[in-house]
Amino acid sequence: MAPDPGRLRLRFAVRGVLGISLAVALCGLAGHSLVAAITGGLAALLALFTVTDATVRGQAVTTALLPAVGLPVIGLAAALHDVPVARDLAFLAVVGAGVYARRWGPRGHSLGVFAFMTFFAAQFLHTVPAQLPELYAAVLLSLAAASVVRFGLWCYERGLPVPAAVAAPTGGGGLARITTRQAVQATVGAGFALAIGQVLSDQRWYWAVGATWWVFVNTTSRGETTVRGFRRFLGTVLGIVLGFAVAVPLHDQPVAAAVIVALSVFGIFYTAAVSYTWMMLAVTVMASMLYGLLGVLDPALLALRVGETAVGALGAVLAVLLVLPVTTHSVTDAWVERALRCVHACTAEAAARLAGSPTADPARRVAELESILGRVRLSLAPLVHPFSPMRARMGRARHVLALLDDCAREVRGLASVAADPEASHDARLAAACWRVETAVEALTDTTAGGQRRQAEAGALPQAVEGEPVLTHLHALERALLELAVPLRGSDRVAVGA
Repeated sequence: MAPDPGRLRLRFAVRGVLGISLAVALCGLAGHSLVAAITGGLAALLALFTVTDATVRGQAVTTALLPAVGLPVIGLAAALHDVPVARDLAFLAVVGAGVYARRWGPRGHSLGVFAFMTFFAAQFLHTVPAQLPELYAAVLLSLAAASVVRFGLWCYERGLPVPAAVAAPTGGGGLARITTRQAVQATVGAGFALAIGQVLSDQRWYWAVGATWWVFVNTTSRGETTVRGFRRFLGTVLGIVLGFAVAVPLHDQPVAAAVIVALSVFGIFYTAAVSYTWMMLAVTVMASMLYGLLGVLDPALLALRVGETAVGALGAVLAVLLVLPVTTHSVTDAWVERALRCVHACTAEAAARLAGSPTADPARRVAELESILGRVRLSLAPLVHPFSPMRARMGRARHVLALLDDCAREVRGLASVAADPEASHDARLAAACWRVETAVEALTDTTAGGQRRQAEAGALPQAVEGEPVLTHLHALERALLELAVPLRGSDRVAVGA
C-alpha cells in the first residue's frame, strides 16, 4: 500500500526477478549443480539489489568490481571450511572490513555486502575447495546475466534524472568517524552472535552472524539499530509462520518451489525501501524453500532460525549500546541541520532562477532535499515507533517531521513556480529570502547570535493574494519559525536520544 511514484519499486522488483531467473537458468543450461546455481542466483541478487551508485556508469563499474571481492572471499571460506577457529576469525574480519568500507560511499557499501554474503553463502552451502571452479564459473556467469538485464535489456534508470548523492555525516576521523565505530560495533556484535550461535547449533551458527550483519546495514545510531533488530526478528518470525504453511508442504515440488522463490525475490526487492519487516519475511520464506530444495528442511530447522535470529539481533543491540555508541541525538541533529541548509539552498536557487539566472536549478536541490528527508525519517524512526516509551519525545519528533514536510512542500511549490518561463522577479523576494536564510542560520546556530537572528526573523509579513512565489516563501518562513520550538527550546535536540 506504500506509494510507488513512477512505479520505480515495481520495475526494480520485476527486473530483479528477471535477472536472477536468467542467471539461474543459464547455470542450469551450463550443467552446474544446484549448489552452484544457488550461489550464482545469490550473486545476481546482490548485483541487482545492493549496487546503488548514483549513475548508470557508476553502477556498471561497481558491478564489474564485485568478482574481485567475492571470488577471493569464497576461496578463503572454502579453504578454512575444516579449520573452525581460523574460519571464525576470518568471518569476523570480513564483517569488520565490510562495514568499514561504507566510508567510501555506495560502492564501498556494495562491495562490503558482497564480501560478507559470499562468505555467508559458503557457510550456508558448506563449500569445500573442490567446488571452487564450478562456483567461480557460476558467479561470473550470473553476474554477466544480471548485467545484461540491468544495463542492456532494461536500464530504466537512463530515462530518470540522476538522484542527488547525499553522503552520511562522518563525525570526524579515527574513532570519531561513524563508519569506524560501526565497524568495531559490528565485529563485536558478530563475535557475540557467533559464540552464542554455535552453542545453539554447530551447523547453522552463521544465521546469528547474518542477523547481526543485516541489522547494521543502512543504520547509523543506536536507536536505528535497535528498531531494525526488532523488525528483523519480527519479519523472521512471520516468515517462519508462513514457511510452515507454504515451504514445508511444497518443498519437494520443484516447480512450486521455484515459483515461491521467485515471488519471494519479488517481495524482497519490492518491499525493501518501505518495510524491513516485510522484506525479512520474504527473505525467510525464500531461505526456507532453498533448504527444501537442498533436502534439509524440517520444522525444527525453522524454529532454530528464529532462535539464531534473536541471538544475532541481540548481539547487534548490545554492541551499539555498549561499544562506542552513536546516539540518535547526534545523528538526528546532523541530518536535520543538513535538511535546513538544503531548504535555504533551494530557496536561493529558486530566487536566482526568478531573477533570470540561466544556471540556477532549484529542481536539483529539491531532489537532494527529498533524499535528506528520507534520512531524517530513518534517524527519527526509533522515537516515532509505536512502542517507544518516550511519549514526549515522540510528539516532538513527529512535530519536527511534520514541519520539515511542510518546508519540503513549500520548496517544491516554489521550484515549480520558478520553472515557469513567464514567472518574473519580484523585489520583495530578496527580503523574503533573507528571512529564510536568517531563520535557517538561527536554527543551526546554538550561540546567542543564533537566538538573536531568530528574533530578528520573527516578524512575518502577510501573504499576498495572487503572488504564488511570496505565498510559498511566507509559508516556508512560518514553518521554519515553528521549528524553533522543538529545536531551540529548553530541550532543544530532545528529539534525539
